[in-house]
Amino acid sequence: MKAIQFEQYGEPATVLAVEQRPVPEPGQGEARVRILASPVNPSDLLYVRGHYAGVEARFPAPVGFEGVGVVDALGPRAQGPVPGRRVVVLNGPGGNWAEYSVVPARDLIPVPDDIPDEQAASFMINPASAVLMVRHVLAVPRGEWLLQSAASSELGRMIIKLAKRDGIRTVNVVRRHEAVAQLRRLGADAVIVSTDGPIDEQVRGVVGPEGVKYAIDPVIGETGTQMFKALGEEGRMLVYGSLTGEPMLVGDDPGYILSGRRVLEVFWLGYWLPRLDENARRRLVEDVADLLREGVLETSPGREYSLDEIAAAVTQAESPGRQGKVFLVPA
Repeated sequence: MKAIQFEQYGEPATVLAVEQRPVPEPGQGEARVRILASPVNPSDLLYVRGHYAGVEARFPAPVGFEGVGVVDALGPRAQGPVPGRRVVVLNGPGGNWAEYSVVPARDLIPVPDDIPDEQAASFMINPASAVLMVRHVLAVPRGEWLLQSAASSELGRMIIKLAKRDGIRTVNVVRRHEAVAQLRRLGADAVIVSTDGPIDEQVRGVVGPEGVKYAIDPVIGETGTQMFKALGEEGRMLVYGSLTGEPMLVGDDPGYILSGRRVLEVFWLGYWLPRLDENARRRLVEDVADLLREGVLETSPGREYSLDEIAAAVTQAESPGRQGKVFLVPA
C-alpha cells in the first residue's frame, strides 16, 4: 500500500514522501480501516515540523491524525464497528495519510449515513475542539464577549457560528482586511485586523474599557501577548496552538498582572478526549453530528489530492487566502 511518512523534522513539502509498505495486520483489539479521505490539518503540519506538543515522532514516522474510512478487518478480541461500516478514524500516533490504517477498534466512531465523507473526515479535531472549548472548558455564558484569533481559519469560522447559535458575542482577530466582510456574513459581531493597531486597544474600543472575560488563541507570539492584555479582571484565555512558534509574554506589566485574577490555560484535544467517560464521549459525538447537520460545525471542502501529490497538498493547505479544507484521498 501507499503511505506518507517522513524521516526527519522539517518543512512538510520537503520531508514528506510516499512509500510502499505492506498492508498492516490488525493486532489484538485493533481494526484495519481502508481510508477514504484525510484532511491536512495545522496539527499535522506542526507535527512534521517538530512543533506539536504531546506527540513525538519515531522515524520513519507516519502522518495523519484524522480521517474517514471503512472497516476492513478486525483483530483478535476487537470490539467495535463491523467490517464494511464507515467510521471516523482518530489516529493518535498518526498514520491516516495512507491507503490503510490500523487503530484501536474501540476508538472508531460510526458515521451516520447522512454525513458526507468530507464532513466525516473532519468530524472531531475542529468540531469537537470548538464544542469543548466554548461550551465545556470556558463555558462562555450567553451574552458574553468571546475574543479569538485566527478567526478566518476553519476552526475560527466554526467558533463564530457556534457562538452565534449559543447567543455569545464574538470579537475576531484576522490579519487581512479581505476577511472582515466574510466573517461578518458568518455572524461575527466584530472583526479587527491585527495590523490596524494593538489588539488590546482595538478590543476595548469594541467591548468597553473593562476588556473581555474569555479568549481563545492558537497563535501566541505577539498576537497572544496582546490578546492577554485584552482580558479584564477574572478573564480566562485558552491557548490551543502555536502557529507562530514564538514566545508569549504575560508579565511585561506587573501592575496589570497583579491588578486582577487573569488565567492562562492550555487546551489539547488529545488530552481531553481520552478523559471523557463513555457517556460524555457519546454526547459529544451526538452534539457534533447535530451541529454538522445544522451547518454550524460544517467544514468548507477544498481541493482533493492523491497521496502522490503530497507536496502540492501541504503547500496548498498553507497558501494565503486558501478557501476550504485540503483533503488527501488515497483512491
